[in-house]
Amino acid sequence: MNLTLLATEGFGLNFNLFETNILNWAVVVFGLYKFLPGFLGKMLQKRREGILLELKDAEDRLLNATQALEKAKKDLSSAEEKASQIKADSLKRSESIRMESEKKAIEEMARIKQSAISDESSEASRAISQLRKEAVELAIKKALDSLPNRLDKITQENLVTQSINNIEVN
Repeated sequence: MNLTLLATEGFGLNFNLFETNILNWAVVVFGLYKFLPGFLGKMLQKRREGILLELKDAEDRLLNATQALEKAKKDLSSAEEKASQIKADSLKRSESIRMESEKKAIEEMARIKQSAISDESSEASRAISQLRKEAVELAIKKALDSLPNRLDKITQENLVTQSINNIEVN
């Protein structure tokens, strides 16, 4: 039986089940409705579990990275403080060394000055002593040269007597 409803021009409906493949379509739709949710559901569930696992792993890595960043910041802060302390200590040490060097230089200059003064003083004393010695020698020589002309026999006896008396008194 052919139940074809045809319009006169171009469009019509065909109610023949075998010609229109409605049964085939019904079997395919029923099969998809019956088997697809289980198969597709398992695939989607596995994919969902994989995504959740990757998200958890990413969260763990983010947490670890955040902790490592905080530790690195603390280490950096500690290193900066230590560097600042080392710099301050080195400045103090350099100032101490500079002051010590200046003190040693001043002490050395004072020692050299004192040595020069001492040398000058001893040189002056030696020169004065030498001049005195030469003056005494010159005076003695003049006295000895002039004595024979000035002393006669009587004056010479008086001088010897007087010298002997002076020796006895002392």
